[in-house]
Amino acid sequence: MKRYLPSILFLAALLLLWQLGAGRMDAAYILPTPIGILRKLWELREPLFAIHLPATMKVTGIGLIISIVLGIGLAILMDASPVVEQALYPIVIASQTIPTTAIAPLFVVWFGYGIWSKIVVTILMTFFPITITVFDGFKSVKREMEELLISYGATPKDIFIKLKLPTALPHFFSAIKMAIPLSVIGAAIGEWLGAQSGLGYFSRRMMTQLDGAGVFAPIILLSAVAMILVGIISLLENILIKWRKEL
Repeated sequence: MKRYLPSILFLAALLLLWQLGAGRMDAAYILPTPIGILRKLWELREPLFAIHLPATMKVTGIGLIISIVLGIGLAILMDASPVVEQALYPIVIASQTIPTTAIAPLFVVWFGYGIWSKIVVTILMTFFPITITVFDGFKSVKREMEELLISYGATPKDIFIKLKLPTALPHFFSAIKMAIPLSVIGAAIGEWLGAQSGLGYFSRRMMTQLDGAGVFAPIILLSAVAMILVGIISLLENILIKWRKEL
């Protein structure tokens, strides 16, 4: 609690200012109060938790799994071959210069209003940090340590498994913690632009009804879910990488 006390106090101060400012404006359709948002979240708990949250989590989960497999695969290929690195690295960088909100409607046209248009948006936003961060983890291995293992007769496979993977593991967890919020954002953007269910779709529907609290309620829910998932990953990181505390 002492570690997170400054963050808690700062957040409480922001929420208080928000509550007072929104109360003075008295325009809930533009800026609802935090209490009003929580009240709306409770009122809409059944459709949000039973229908729209599972739909968004399905898109997020599938997109994130594909991004992890794709990102790690690309990182391994670029680490194994300088030629592949020179060929793929600029493409990976260029993929992030594409404005997602501008190209997302094309995915709806190509893949329809089903789940895959949202998954593609999620992959486009998440595979980059995984690829680059894991690749940097592989490259952070000290040359002296590789030479030491080679002098003991280690093969490239041994070096990869016993040296590069453990070294890149903290980078992998950092990449996942970055990718989780991005995957949630990607799923919401895809649902906002074209969907029949999901928290992004629900927020857009509430906007057409000028329901400010209804717009914020699924956003707050998305943020809470993303923070919980990042917290779970951080817990797994502390369990699996105990040796880092000893450095």
